[in-house]
Amino acid sequence: MDSEQTAQATSATGMYEPVKEPPASSLPPSLILLLATSCGLAVGNVYNAQPLLGAIATDLGIPLGTVGIIGTTTQVGYGLGLVFIVPLGDVLNRRSLALWQFILSAAALLVAGFAGTRTLFLVAAGMVGLLAVVVQVLVALAASLAAPEQRGRALGLVTSGVVTGILAARVLAGFIADMAGWRAVYFVSAGAMMAMAALLFRALPQQPETRVPIAYAGLLRSMAKLLRRDNTLQLRAGFAFLIFATFSTFWTTVALPLGREPFMLSHAQVGLLGLAGMVGALTAGGAGRLVDQGLGTTVTGGALGLMLLSWLLLAMLPISLGWLVGGVILLDLAVQAVHVTNQSLLVSQRPEAAGRLIGMYMVFYSLGSATGAITSTTAYAQAGWPGVCSLGAVLSSGAVLLWILTSRRRHA
Repeated sequence: MDSEQTAQATSATGMYEPVKEPPASSLPPSLILLLATSCGLAVGNVYNAQPLLGAIATDLGIPLGTVGIIGTTTQVGYGLGLVFIVPLGDVLNRRSLALWQFILSAAALLVAGFAGTRTLFLVAAGMVGLLAVVVQVLVALAASLAAPEQRGRALGLVTSGVVTGILAARVLAGFIADMAGWRAVYFVSAGAMMAMAALLFRALPQQPETRVPIAYAGLLRSMAKLLRRDNTLQLRAGFAFLIFATFSTFWTTVALPLGREPFMLSHAQVGLLGLAGMVGALTAGGAGRLVDQGLGTTVTGGALGLMLLSWLLLAMLPISLGWLVGGVILLDLAVQAVHVTNQSLLVSQRPEAAGRLIGMYMVFYSLGSATGAITSTTAYAQAGWPGVCSLGAVLSSGAVLLWILTSRRRHA
């Protein structure tokens, strides 16, 4: 067993009421696939607007110089959901919580699609982000339903759906908008959320109410205590910040050089690059099996090394698009492998606190993504694509260094 899975077994035990989880049984492949699809559709709602910003700005009278407020509002809502909604899975029935989030997401998407003013649209966009954290509720639910020896593999497959949804959202939204306008994207998404709610209602097993109630204020305070006292959470949150800052560094800026000479690719063509990312993300699903075998630390180190190597390929963009595609596959494989490992180790050590652990972990995911987006555009403005690749290599090196230092400490 990986040392990180047992190192914190007795730490911070006073943070919440001790409870017994119901015995887990093997998750059927059909349910894992359904959960992965649900996660992909839900997280896609956060990124659907990215290829639509110009059309939305024109229709709702939002100045192009401030249209980024749409993405910011959605991400702010998502961040609030991580802190205030995801932890509720530790004290409420996760099945019911997830179903209500899908239903309310559909309502928020319909409001966004029908919105006639920028204010109403931004409110709806914030609610879409807030409710999209159903992804983390489903990840915690999958962890609680899976047998211990299956948990890493199940989380790997479910999380693959998340990354696929992030990468596919831009492509699908662009195609739908080209055919029927930007509002159709929100109407189609609303229908998908309701359909998924119906499927999950039929497929998800009822869970016995075994959790001891905790006051909501105490639940939120316990999250801060978890971060202060749980060494595994601290380490894995650090990895999350660095890998998603690296991930965001690439995906935020790659369209800029590809839209110029000598490539002159369209937005749809650039969006197809996400297909290469999906190959890497889906390949990384096997990382969960290795974590189940107690190799979490080894998987982390190997994946971080691949992430650093990917920037050597990405830096060769001016020479060939083929090198870029290879780098994308390697980058997304590495990020996904570490992400799966992080979540598997966290929920395995303390399943009854899975909601809070994943919520706090994902806060650092969001911070890393935001940091990468801001710093990468600055790097591109100052030094072009070489500046972006240098930034990505520095962030990747920082993650490798963190792994080396903490690995030595555990084995000292």
